Amino acid sequence: QVQLVESGGDLVQSGGSLRLSCAVSGSFVRINKMGWYRQAPGKGRELVAAITEGGITNYADSVKGRFTISRDNAKSTLYLQMSSLLPEDTAVYFCNADITAVSRATYAFWGQGTQVTVSS
Repeated sequence: QVQLVESGGDLVQSGGSLRLSCAVSGSFVRINKMGWYRQAPGKGRELVAAITEGGITNYADSVKGRFTISRDNAKSTLYLQMSSLLPEDTAVYFCNADITAVSRATYAFWGQGTQVTVSS
């Protein structure tokens, strides 16, 4: 079974930094596009950043210049380096990946989420 597990969420002060990781395990052919989403209390889930297998990235306007998404394809791991954190960044952060199975079908997988809390 393919599994995505996020880690790195924590309670930090405003202006601090965190690095989130998302490790993909299980049986699969390839990991295609990956991304980080977040959901704050009372709000819908929003895309924070995404990255293709080739390394092309895009970011939500609210995090540009502060967050950096990257991936290590050899380790099947996605990262989100977050700096200059703001209370508005407080949310549960979810890892998402489009993964191709041996059947050539591609499915979207989600992690359980990791809590990031930024205090003022």
